[in-house]
Amino acid sequence: MRFLSLVALSLTILGYTSCAGYRINGSKPEPLRHVSSIHIPLATNLTQIPRAGAYVTNGVVDALVQDGTYRLVRGDQADATLEVEFFTVDYEAIRTARTNRVRPEELALTVQLRWQVRDGENPTRILDSGTSSGRTSLFVDPNLQAAQQSALNDAIERASVSLIARLANGF
Repeated sequence: MRFLSLVALSLTILGYTSCAGYRINGSKPEPLRHVSSIHIPLATNLTQIPRAGAYVTNGVVDALVQDGTYRLVRGDQADATLEVEFFTVDYEAIRTARTNRVRPEELALTVQLRWQVRDGENPTRILDSGTSSGRTSLFVDPNLQAAQQSALNDAIERASVSLIARLANGF
């Protein structure tokens, strides 16, 4: 009986110490500690890609909802507003054809987002800001436009996940 109670006591102590240091909602960066809800207006598109602002906004909203650290609300109910600018799209040749070194077979696509979080009560106060980038690759095939569109959405999604990870975790 004494052995059984000793085992139960040691398992209980082990159980309590295994989650020592864990805090619910404790990983937000210091400037965003008071923020629990965010409003995201339509992203500004500084590129020549049509409807890219909507793609960026959808990617950021999806990443925010999937992360779950902040609630997505309307502008009048928000503790902060996340403003996003889509400002760079770069293509780089990764692999070229054997017979023609000028013609690429695979491209790398990199997108960059510039963002800032403004306080909901005082919009002139910037709580946090930075840039996030996303990179993906695509093969050059007869339907290059469809491949570019698919790769663009993937790169925007990666940049959006990077942005929300920075807001939620501080890195």
